[in-house]
Amino acid sequence: MRGATAWSSPIDPMAAEFQVPVYFDYLATFSWALSGAIVALRKRCDIVGVFVLALLTSVGGSILRDGIFLQRTPPVLTDPVYLPLITLATLLIALLHQHIIHLQVVDKLVSTIDAIGTPAFAVVGMQLALDAGIPLPGVILVGAVSSVGGGVLRDVIVREIPFILQAGQFFALVVLLACIVFLVLTLALQVATVHAAWATIGLFFVVRTLTIRYNWQTRPLLRDEDH
Repeated sequence: MRGATAWSSPIDPMAAEFQVPVYFDYLATFSWALSGAIVALRKRCDIVGVFVLALLTSVGGSILRDGIFLQRTPPVLTDPVYLPLITLATLLIALLHQHIIHLQVVDKLVSTIDAIGTPAFAVVGMQLALDAGIPLPGVILVGAVSSVGGGVLRDVIVREIPFILQAGQFFALVVLLACIVFLVLTLALQVATVHAAWATIGLFFVVRTLTIRYNWQTRPLLRDEDH
């Protein structure tokens, strides 16, 4: 048995009560696959490039989460649903590319899709970390990496500074808020995990949408006049 500490997650005795349905992972995977495919379309990739970027974006975070932190086989290798989901997202964007590419709000469309996938992946990552008995600060870290890892890899591959590293619209702070809210709801307030997960996704989506709508931004620590 794992030794309990003040920062240990209390998940072990009642793990079954804290299970997030697998469709949260499917929802996140499909959302991030759409995001990666749209970015690939904007970068003028062919169909293979669109699929590869959709694949990397949608499962990159879970591969980092499982391979580095949780030391388990990523579900994309064990669950037959993931690759068809990513393929569906690729084909959907490929079929609609003429309509999407002319939209003046492509960046906002990607941000909106990310606003669904990000908290869903965070919830799944935190659930797995709780099941593994990781202390709560580590649970938050795993949730954050799970939620933004694919987006970071997507941006690196297309040679852009990852969005989460740039000064601009609130994102990292909203991810942190979502992770804390989920843990408070499930562990402190004993809210049913499914309800807590949907509440977390809803909160993140609302805050991100408001951030995009009103352009709430952070500021760089070093400004041009400081050089």
